[in-house]
Amino acid sequence: MASNSIAVIGSLNIDFITRTPRVPEAGETLTANSFSTGFGGKGANQAVACARLASKDTKVAMVGNVGDDGFGNDYFEALGKEGINADGVRKVKGQTTGAANIVVEEETGENRIMFTKGANFAFSEQKDAQWDLVPKDAGVIVCQLEIPMNVVLHNLHLAHEQGKHTMFNPAPALPLPESAYKDIDTLIMNESEAHILSRSQSTEKAADLTPLLSHFLKLGVREAVIITLGGAGVMYATASGKQGKVAAKKVQVVDTTAAGDTFLGAYAAKRAQHISGDGDFAYEAALEFATMAAGKTVERMGAMAAIPRLDELN
Repeated sequence: MASNSIAVIGSLNIDFITRTPRVPEAGETLTANSFSTGFGGKGANQAVACARLASKDTKVAMVGNVGDDGFGNDYFEALGKEGINADGVRKVKGQTTGAANIVVEEETGENRIMFTKGANFAFSEQKDAQWDLVPKDAGVIVCQLEIPMNVVLHNLHLAHEQGKHTMFNPAPALPLPESAYKDIDTLIMNESEAHILSRSQSTEKAADLTPLLSHFLKLGVREAVIITLGGAGVMYATASGKQGKVAAKKVQVVDTTAAGDTFLGAYAAKRAQHISGDGDFAYEAALEFATMAAGKTVERMGAMAAIPRLDELN
């Protein structure tokens, strides 16, 4: 893999997607409109987004665990079709592949997700060689929190020590030890996740998120903090003093399931492309590209299936 390649360390799930006119009340039985299955998991979704939205010379690898079931076998074929290197995906004996039950409310396009860990959490409690997941030749390392946090933090530290660009998406969100932030180059999250990480007493939307951006930079994030705001766009601040907001174009929202993963994958693709380049990284251009890609995703049904390809954005 070249220095501008991307390795995504994270979850691989099978998605069970139910589309419903509304979410049922407690104890209520509601007739849904449709049901489907597909490949997903934040890690795999982000790897697919990277592969579909990166330039041809950027290689993408997936690192994680699947079960020794039929879903796990199918996953290797699915990753191969996307051109993703799956050498780092381990099939764990006696484990089932992770699963996510996704309920999409068709009136709003909003989703509710229940995640079952399965093989994604098949790591020893004590640190051992199987914790070391960073490919040597990847220039950008992407992590989330659908595998054990201690394994994630270990690999962020390894990647930072090896001089790689580390990109972290704290989802599902959990407060991090303050020592972790110095190992993160780019922190990407939505507004709710930002409040959880900052241990804010409220997750209500604030008029000004600038203090949150500054908060994470002060904790040690090395390059950039990015907070996505859905249809309101994205806010960002960098360690070099740049900050601003990028607007999102108005789109018809059908399903928001993989919007955040698409955004991250698109941004990672641009950041990886710059690894071997000269000059300053064009943050706003990369954020505009990522916002456009996410906007295309929410116009479609599904998770991984909804992620656009590069030629659809030109």
